[in-house]
Amino acid sequence: MPEVRDRIRGPAVAAAMSLVIAVFVLPGASSARAAAPGPPPAVESIPVYDVVLTIRPDGTVHVRETITYDFDLAGEHGIVRHVSYRKKNRLFDIRGVRTSSSTGAPARSETVKLLHDVQITVGDAGRKVRGRQAYVIEYDVAWAFTPYDDRDELQWDALGGDWDVPIGEAAVRVEAPVPLRRVGCQAGTAKSFTSCLRDRDGPYAIDFTQRGLRPRETMTVKVKLPKGAIDVPPPRYARPHWQGSWAGTAALAGALGAVILLAAVRPPRLRYVGEALAVTGVLLAAADLADDILIRGFWAFSLGDASLTGVALVIIGAAVARADRFRAREHAAVSRSGD
Repeated sequence: MPEVRDRIRGPAVAAAMSLVIAVFVLPGASSARAAAPGPPPAVESIPVYDVVLTIRPDGTVHVRETITYDFDLAGEHGIVRHVSYRKKNRLFDIRGVRTSSSTGAPARSETVKLLHDVQITVGDAGRKVRGRQAYVIEYDVAWAFTPYDDRDELQWDALGGDWDVPIGEAAVRVEAPVPLRRVGCQAGTAKSFTSCLRDRDGPYAIDFTQRGLRPRETMTVKVKLPKGAIDVPPPRYARPHWQGSWAGTAALAGALGAVILLAAVRPPRLRYVGEALAVTGVLLAAADLADDILIRGFWAFSLGDASLTGVALVIIGAAVARADRFRAREHAAVSRSGD
């Protein structure tokens, strides 16, 4: 029996030691590993944003943006830059868009007008990129200067103000064919801003820098040139989106009132009248909108009295047709109950 006890004692002691280690030692080690700080998750950002605004003698502005974008570990298909082509009713011509990448990232571009911006998409929908990539976007801006009696003035949002990631360091350089004497720069938002740091001055070029821009913050440059220093074409303006007078507004309000009246009254059979009114309204509104939309795109629409009258006719026509269908169903139900 002593030999049996000796043979059992060894494995029993080993099992007991294993149990002690499992209960007391391993939980502490695992919790220590859990508490140990690891690398922070990657966050998207723009470490460096460099912009060069070159004012040409013909009044156009050539823009070259070099955007160093740091993607997170999941990666993205590229970047999207929004450049305003309309501010209120003032129009700018964004043209000649060219894109490239010095880091070998896909840099094919697609442009589309969306709301009041030209949306420039740079990348490849079939390929993701990760890490730090550099993109170059170039384009020309026409009708950007505003002429005054004693000066010609340019005010330009150099970064766009629509990036939802922080920008570590931004630099904006203004170049002109004439000496630059009255140039300023503000960083931040329209409600909260500060003066940019003036980095280097020269007779024909001025540099501004700004660090630690938060998401949606930008740098806005204002340049004042002596009258006649460059050729400045007259600015272009779009018609307001709402151009209706009291007459058009009254027609629209009357149509809404007619809908309430039709809901309370049972009109005679006027199905075809309602459909004719709706078709006429659609044609009238389309004719009024076509000249703006066909020339400048959908977001250049302007609602004038003709458009408002057309919408009013569509509302009344649809209400009449619907009331007629409701009356027809009621009549059919009464006929079936009578049978």
